[in-house]
Amino acid sequence: MDVLKKVPVREQDPKVRATNFDEVCLGYNKEEAMAEASRCLKCKNARCMGGCPVSINIPGFIKEVQNGDFEAAAKIIAESSALPAVCGRVCPQETQCEGVCVRGVKGEPISIGKLERFVADWSRENGFVPAAPEKTNGHKVAVIGSGPSGLTCAGDLAKLGYEVTIFEALHQPGGVLSYGIPEFRLPKDTVVKTEIENVKKLGVKIETDVIIGKSVTIDELLEEEGFEAVFIGSGAGLPMFMGIPGEEANGVFSANEYLTRSNLMKAFRDDYDTPIAAGKKVAVVGGGNVAMDAARTALRLGADVHIVYRRSEAELPARVEEVHHAKEEGIQFDLLTNPTEILVDDKGWVRGMRCIRMELGEPDASGRRRPVPIPGSEFEMELDTVIMSLGTSPNPLISNTTKGLEINRRKCIVAEEATGKTSKDGVYAGGDAVTGAATVILAMEAGRAGARGIHEYLTAK
Repeated sequence: MDVLKKVPVREQDPKVRATNFDEVCLGYNKEEAMAEASRCLKCKNARCMGGCPVSINIPGFIKEVQNGDFEAAAKIIAESSALPAVCGRVCPQETQCEGVCVRGVKGEPISIGKLERFVADWSRENGFVPAAPEKTNGHKVAVIGSGPSGLTCAGDLAKLGYEVTIFEALHQPGGVLSYGIPEFRLPKDTVVKTEIENVKKLGVKIETDVIIGKSVTIDELLEEEGFEAVFIGSGAGLPMFMGIPGEEANGVFSANEYLTRSNLMKAFRDDYDTPIAAGKKVAVVGGGNVAMDAARTALRLGADVHIVYRRSEAELPARVEEVHHAKEEGIQFDLLTNPTEILVDDKGWVRGMRCIRMELGEPDASGRRRPVPIPGSEFEMELDTVIMSLGTSPNPLISNTTKGLEINRRKCIVAEEATGKTSKDGVYAGGDAVTGAATVILAMEAGRAGARGIHEYLTAK
């Protein structure tokens, strides 16, 4: 075994997986996981832990995997993470824990994410569940949203003995884990449901179909329902559009709507009666992970798919692994290309998109080179569906119906990073509702911070 190289991870063949919604990555088996774990240097000053937003004891759990004690490994991970099977699949480890792995200096870093996934999957298959607290402390806390931030906050508070109730607007819990990430990256009935059930086994209650700001307000939760603190982890589900002519046409989707119809409403399954104009010639505008998810979903629904992105491949914000998988599956990338108009037929449906070629100029505020149109380079694409994947912002319903809750110019809730404390006494917030759209693991980090803040607040009362 070459200790400088990762143990390869088995995947579905690209031509086969492009026709189904089964998970692309098949993960490690027991022998592969133990072999990969043996590559770890077990650093005393582990840089990988500093690269992990929730500070998992990475050398500790990897040592137990190497020894074949997977339950011990699961217990170590459970001290820091309520969603290991999710994180092992969707976290950008290459820019976090694996990005600073010492083994990666002269070789390939340890496959930390794949090992975390292995331990989580072993736990599910063998019935291991983290222990619940023996008794509660009598304090009631409400959590708004059952995505990664809300689930993490709720789990951490439950372990401390709090009586926690999560309020979820949709009919199924999970937030973006359920509606935003495709089945082929994150299986719902096995991975997501199991992790949610494990949080519930800690004593957390989840009430679905409750829209905070309509069904009940945060002020009412605090003043009438007996909750002593509230954590807002409602995410950023309001999609952005370009504002170009034709965006109101039939056949134009936000990536949120397209993915929600497929993921949560099971439009990809023949036995579900969920309408979706899936499209045969589809353009996805954007270059992030959500754009890759939407494009790969459209491909599996039978479309010829193009990614349209105004910068070059070097500036693509999506994970390298997701771009690689999309290319393998046959998705075409129209880079340095920007839409200027969506073309509409006489019945109001998309018939194409007018675009212009771009070149990169000087860096902008984000540090990326600014795309500049090339005069005279306009061209048209023949399409029947356009999916806009340009980012999201928080829904203003909660901030508009909560007295004394400060928001910034981006409509995000203002909260302290270390504790999640907002301008309203007893109300804490974290995740995309505070930062705008970000990653699952950063939302989890914010959920942990919110739990710490609430615990400090309630113990000081």
